Amino acid sequence: MARIDHPGLARKVVPADAAAALIEPGDTVGMSGFTGAGYPKAVPEALARRISGAHAAGEPFRVNVWTGASTAPELDGVLAAADGVDLRLPYQSDPVTRAKINAGEMDYLDVHLSHVAQLAWEGFLGPLDVAVVEVSGITADGDLVPSSSVGNNKTWLDRADRVVLEVNSWQSPDLEGMHDIYYGTALPPDRLPIPLTRPADRIGTPYLRCAPEKIVAVVETAAPDRNSPLAVPDETSRRIAGHLVEFLEHEVERGRLPATLLPLQSGVGNVANAVLAGLGTSRFEGLSAYTEVIQDGMLDLLRSGTMSVASATAFALGPEAQEEFLRTAREYRDRIVLRPQEMSNHPELIRRLGVLAMNGMIEADIYGNVNSTHLMGSRIQNGIGGSGDFARNAYLSFFLSPSTAKGGAISSILPMVSHVDHTEHDVQVLVTEQGLADLRGLSPRRRARAVIASCAHPDYRPLLEDYLERADRGAYGRHTPHLLTEALSWHIRFLETGSMLPR
Repeated sequence: MARIDHPGLARKVVPADAAAALIEPGDTVGMSGFTGAGYPKAVPEALARRISGAHAAGEPFRVNVWTGASTAPELDGVLAAADGVDLRLPYQSDPVTRAKINAGEMDYLDVHLSHVAQLAWEGFLGPLDVAVVEVSGITADGDLVPSSSVGNNKTWLDRADRVVLEVNSWQSPDLEGMHDIYYGTALPPDRLPIPLTRPADRIGTPYLRCAPEKIVAVVETAAPDRNSPLAVPDETSRRIAGHLVEFLEHEVERGRLPATLLPLQSGVGNVANAVLAGLGTSRFEGLSAYTEVIQDGMLDLLRSGTMSVASATAFALGPEAQEEFLRTAREYRDRIVLRPQEMSNHPELIRRLGVLAMNGMIEADIYGNVNSTHLMGSRIQNGIGGSGDFARNAYLSFFLSPSTAKGGAISSILPMVSHVDHTEHDVQVLVTEQGLADLRGLSPRRRARAVIASCAHPDYRPLLEDYLERADRGAYGRHTPHLLTEALSWHIRFLETGSMLPR
């Protein structure tokens, strides 16, 4: 019990099965976790076993699961496989969970990540029965040392009737002091300004707090976080990164950005990581980040000194970067700030700091509307996550994607997106390996010409040009010309033939 210094809480240590037995059918459970970091490792698996046993005995047993964002197979995967989840929110990336959602066997509420804590405090989502939260230690005073993600943990601990803690000794002890937990939020009309003006500002406490009497069980673990390894940047990702870095250099030369840029936000994934790698070989210095997650590329920027500070709510490190961080965490303690996601994704703070937001997309249409969540209009992939929090409020909003998918059978640039997450009003710059389209100040038809010329793959560019020309002649209105009888025909053609290209 080296990580549990509070005598009263040390006496509450139980096996994971005993802790899972405190969760009842129909309970709403708030679990820690944001990406594959800081999620409970033992209790969800024990709960899945309990649920499977209940189902085998013919007894219904499902729970509602709230988290910070996506988690890992030991949480989302096992509970979904046990058919134990009735409602999941606010974001997921697990293949078993995704299959259940798209089969209509699990309800899913896809929510802007900045909204979740507020919805919970409003009571709109109903009561929170249990919180299951991983921490990396408990002090003698009962303060909770947060783990490798913060997410919505502050809210879960505050709102839950019962709390189960997992104390994970695998996590670096040098995480202590890296967190900034702000307890100054309130609902209107009692809301006050948040005193944060720089990514490095620390405005709270390094610890989470929870009344000891609410904590009904403590489980000890020593299990690693699990994030998928990031691929080595390929030529497509490097070209996307090159276009974006060149654009930023141009904006600095024109005097529209400072030489140190503005705080960066980067979504999760290989393309985003390639952009960070591109910044590492650029001429930029003194960078900062105000983002959701710290990926391998951002850790590289901090290590090299290219980035001075990064504020986030979680890590999303591949296995090698994770091992390196465990060895050297103390070196980053003054340059990494981990906050609750209601702070990392706070729209007003994003606007105040002037964040440069870089997020991935599934598809964009010629007018700049972006779909980042659904395949062919109805099949959820992951969720909107924090991309909407940042895109709507950023100083500059970038959306990035290869121009094609499925070996060229799908175009990422289309006449009309099959689902809209980010409207043309929130999308300023589109980037593919083909080029970059700066949509600021352009009317819809001019945006369309820029997107087709700069971002579309050559195999699809003539088809898009033909569509725009005919739409401009035959649409009901010419402000945003569309041929409604064929605007979504590319998606239909793919579903029917396996390719968006005509045969």
